[in-house]
Amino acid sequence: MAGGRIPMTREGYDKKKAELDRLQNVEMIEIAKRIAVARDLGDLSENAEYHAAREDQGMLQARIDSLKEDLACAEIVDPASLSTETVVFGCRVTVEDLDHANERTTFTLVGPGDEDPANKRILITSPRGKGLLGKRKGDIAEIVVPKGTLKYRVVDISPGF
Repeated sequence: MAGGRIPMTREGYDKKKAELDRLQNVEMIEIAKRIAVARDLGDLSENAEYHAAREDQGMLQARIDSLKEDLACAEIVDPASLSTETVVFGCRVTVEDLDHANERTTFTLVGPGDEDPANKRILITSPRGKGLLGKRKGDIAEIVVPKGTLKYRVVDISPGF
C-alpha cells in the first residue's frame, strides 16, 4: 500500500514490529552464517548450498522490506473510538449471505498483523473487507471474489475489539 496510511491496532503494530525484529536479528544472522559456511566450501558457481542460502536471504530481505513499509505507513487506531454507523476498520459486521439460504456470518475488519481468517478477522484490504467498507445497516454488498460474486446484506455493525 505504498503511499497510503494503513490502519492498525496497537497489538497488530506490535506484532509486526516483533516479527521485523526477529527477522532482522535472528533469521538474517542465521542466513549470513549459512552463506559464510557455504562460501568456505569452495567454487561458488557450482555450490548449491551457497545459492540456496542467497535465495533465502533475498526472500527474507523482501519480507523485511515489506514489514518496514507497513510499519512506516501504520496509523494506530483505537477501534473503540470509531462510529458504528457505517462499516469501518475495527468494526464487527454481521452479514446475511443472500445466495446461501440467508446464512449469517460475522466478520471483524482488521489491519495487517491482526488478520485471522479462521476466526473471521479479515483484512480491510481483502475483497470482502473492501466490499463491506462504507456500507450501512440494510445495505447490499456485491463483492467480486475469485470464485464469483458474493451478495451480502449488512445486518448489524458493532465495535469489533
